[in-house]
Amino acid sequence: MFEANLVYAAILGYRPLRLDLYAPAGEGPWPLVVWIHGGAWRMGDRKSLPDTYGTLGFFDRIQRRGYAVASVDYRLSAEATFPAQLDDVRAAIGWLRGNAAGFHLDVGRLAVWGESAGGTLAALAGLAADGPRVHAVVDWFGVSDLSTMDSGDADDPGTGPLGGVRSPRERALASPVEQAHPGAPPFLCVHGTGDRLVPYSQSERLAAALHAHGVRCDLYPVPGADHCFEGAPDVAALIEASLDFLDEVLKPE
Repeated sequence: MFEANLVYAAILGYRPLRLDLYAPAGEGPWPLVVWIHGGAWRMGDRKSLPDTYGTLGFFDRIQRRGYAVASVDYRLSAEATFPAQLDDVRAAIGWLRGNAAGFHLDVGRLAVWGESAGGTLAALAGLAADGPRVHAVVDWFGVSDLSTMDSGDADDPGTGPLGGVRSPRERALASPVEQAHPGAPPFLCVHGTGDRLVPYSQSERLAAALHAHGVRCDLYPVPGADHCFEGAPDVAALIEASLDFLDEVLKPE
């Protein structure tokens, strides 16, 4: 099954927000992965993937493992600054939960999975204390502590790489390490040790923060790989390892 251009939110003054839903053949119900694209919160969309795994049949691989996957758009930082991006991701999860029966989705087994800025949003969605429940998080090379990252051009807050997040309070709200708590779902962080854009230490910080609260966070270093796993010898294996993690932690309720 493939359902394209599903509108999950219509916010006055903004473009309609859409998602694409892929599901295996058959009746299901299928556990659900919500995919959140990267792009520094200022670029990218639900249809674009880096070449390192976009050429590997990424969504097909997820479906072959028995998961539905919803790839979601969200407002970019020139349209609206944080927390709009997180609000949109949470709205998409809520819409999918509300429409689960019609698409044969098992939202008792729901994971968020994101890359780069999308990894940060996935982590924040998983750590939210209220709103739609998330059962697992896969964070690929996301920023976890904005206090350690460059905020970019102060004269251009809407298009800077941190999406207009500037003040210490905003940085704390947008930093998964500051939102960790004992009730969080299990996490997997996959990150290249040679990442020059988002240092590997960002995933180490998140793992440490979650472990301090007794939450499972598996840390999967990819030796020497740069951002988007550039230089990794077997990116397909990283996709499969992430799906292995979901198979392990997403048990029927």
